[in-house]
Amino acid sequence: MKSIFDNVSYKCSKLVTTSYSTSFSLATRMLAPSIRDHIYNIYGFVRFADEIVDTFHDYDKEGLLDRFEKDYYLSLHQGISLNPILNSFIHTVKENNITDDLVQAFLRSMRADLSKTEYKTQEEYNQYIYGSADVVGLMCLRVFVKGDEEKYNKLKEPAMRLGSAFQKVNFLRDLKDDVELLNRSYFPNIDLKELDNASKQEIVKEIEADFEFAFSNGILQLPVEAKFGVYMAYRYYKKLLVKLKATPSSKIMDTRIRISNPMKINLLARSYVKYKLNLI
Repeated sequence: MKSIFDNVSYKCSKLVTTSYSTSFSLATRMLAPSIRDHIYNIYGFVRFADEIVDTFHDYDKEGLLDRFEKDYYLSLHQGISLNPILNSFIHTVKENNITDDLVQAFLRSMRADLSKTEYKTQEEYNQYIYGSADVVGLMCLRVFVKGDEEKYNKLKEPAMRLGSAFQKVNFLRDLKDDVELLNRSYFPNIDLKELDNASKQEIVKEIEADFEFAFSNGILQLPVEAKFGVYMAYRYYKKLLVKLKATPSSKIMDTRIRISNPMKINLLARSYVKYKLNLI
């Protein structure tokens, strides 16, 4: 029965999430069961594309990404894929009206990572972040609002700003790998090999503004099924930013900032108390 295969596909996307990101999988588990699987499915799709361009160095990355994209569209047309990650994602796309412009923008940013190593203008930088992060937030928002177009449009900008904040935190946290291993420089007009404190603080200030806008105008307005899970992800990345802010710019290239498992549990407990007391 196809339902068994679909169930296996969903479990594969969940496995991808739990294997690659303990923090994201923890936040996803805090979502209502009615939407949880769809977020796993989105993560599985974007993670596989990201892995192609970031880690498969001994293989033809462009060929793999071409085939991944071609297989996605063929599967979307046929309604089934023998790739369980694509099979689960196309279900989420169709059930939640995830528009093709979001998928295309994401794939364009992934394709840029195959050859583009430096972002010299703010426009290039913004375009990359939109495709690599903002649209992922919008895909998730499609799931959260369950077809409510008015709510989607109201929460669209906050969802994008939250996605931007998450991505910029990742840029700072992964600076060493991006610069030394992948030869990439995302922040325009900043020499990341000689990152000074003033430049770092400028980046941090930009991220803080994104977080503040996303929280006040988006997270607090989310449907109850999504609010706690998104708030957990927000708290986790805010904690990462606090640690990055406290790390001297000269040491960011030498250290990959992490949140310990006990700290994650502490964040979960404190966030849950606030949620139950209707403080968020």
